[in-house]
Amino acid sequence: MNFAATLKPDVAGWRARLAGLIGRRGEGSEPLPPIRDWVGGNEGRPAAIAGIDLALIWVTVALLALGLVMVYSASVALPDNPKFAKYTPTYFLGRQAMFIAVSLVAALITLQIPIAVWEKWAPWLFALSLAMLIVVLIPHVGKGVNGARRWLPLGVMNFQPSELAKLSIAMYAASYMVRKMDVKENFFKAVWPMAVSLGVIGVLLLAEPDMGAFMVIAAVALAILFLGGVNGRMFLLSVAVLVGAFVLMIVFSEFRRQRIFAYLDPWNPDYAQGKAYQLTHSLIAFGRGELFGQGLGSSIEKLHYLPEAHTDFLLAVIGEELGFVAVLSVVVGFFWLTRRIFVIGRQAIALDRVFAGLMVQGIGVWFGGQSFINMGVNLGVLPTKGLTLPLLSYGGSGILMNLVALAIVLRVDQENRQLMRGGRA
Repeated sequence: MNFAATLKPDVAGWRARLAGLIGRRGEGSEPLPPIRDWVGGNEGRPAAIAGIDLALIWVTVALLALGLVMVYSASVALPDNPKFAKYTPTYFLGRQAMFIAVSLVAALITLQIPIAVWEKWAPWLFALSLAMLIVVLIPHVGKGVNGARRWLPLGVMNFQPSELAKLSIAMYAASYMVRKMDVKENFFKAVWPMAVSLGVIGVLLLAEPDMGAFMVIAAVALAILFLGGVNGRMFLLSVAVLVGAFVLMIVFSEFRRQRIFAYLDPWNPDYAQGKAYQLTHSLIAFGRGELFGQGLGSSIEKLHYLPEAHTDFLLAVIGEELGFVAVLSVVVGFFWLTRRIFVIGRQAIALDRVFAGLMVQGIGVWFGGQSFINMGVNLGVLPTKGLTLPLLSYGGSGILMNLVALAIVLRVDQENRQLMRGGRA
């Protein structure tokens, strides 16, 4: 019997057949026959069931490699600035390479940990992230940069607790929804406790301040509530409350209000040399890049015109040096990565692994949402926010948590494949 041929045209029948096979697995039946990964619609192309998702790994490696090259290009002239006079031209290149090496080791270790362990420890990891968000606010403990206190000095790198909070909220919200599945229609039992947890994180992040990280974390939490099956009216009410909170933050903060005005009219002389300075120079960089760019290393905006060129505005340097084609490639790369993460999450849920599926989809929202915000800020589509581009921008804790999160996604995919072959996760 050609199982794959039967599987392709009848997805509903496949689901029923798979459920029956899994149901008989514990009754001493033979192991499930090897089947191919049609869940999520791989455009009719079967994927290898054994091993690991090589396409996801290669896309990740390509983004890391591009980021390493562009971080060097964007930072090579920084020692000309008195602020960075003690650094060598290759300082940021060496640091980024070290961050990637350490993060790859951490990812390989993470890949060995079963998802059941993460489900068990999800509430404790969330509590740890809250504790670190409190510690970073303590004077002389947390490190402040440009008026923001967001980092804990750990010797080899400065760790940003908000990066851990992004992963921990995906785990905690997924664990929470699994535990509250039978009361998900009740607002006070299902939504209210999660809203309080999110509110605590929001207060701590806004005290740093780091509104960008809070926006990503809130999006992850709300997405998992929605995907977990929370009542639609309750979900819309939660979104409305959160949007209202963001509006109030802007209304009652002169600094944030000025950023919105600068975003709406960046070329206004009142803003061009002030709140809109980064945005205007980012747009100039994209304009100079045109279709194929000025050439690698040929950016002018990185020569002390565009602040944070190696972190928040790395995409603008990519646009100036490598052009529209490279920017489009980065956009497509993140789109594919986010979509693939969601497919793996849907596969897990189809196999009745609700925690794993919701957690992975939360990670997908994190990667997709943060990359969208960063790209939107660089292109002037969104107001300026201090968010890096995952996998590309300079930063130790960002790269570390990005690769750990992707290792968890790969682990879920591995366990999915084992279950589909008739083994145990």
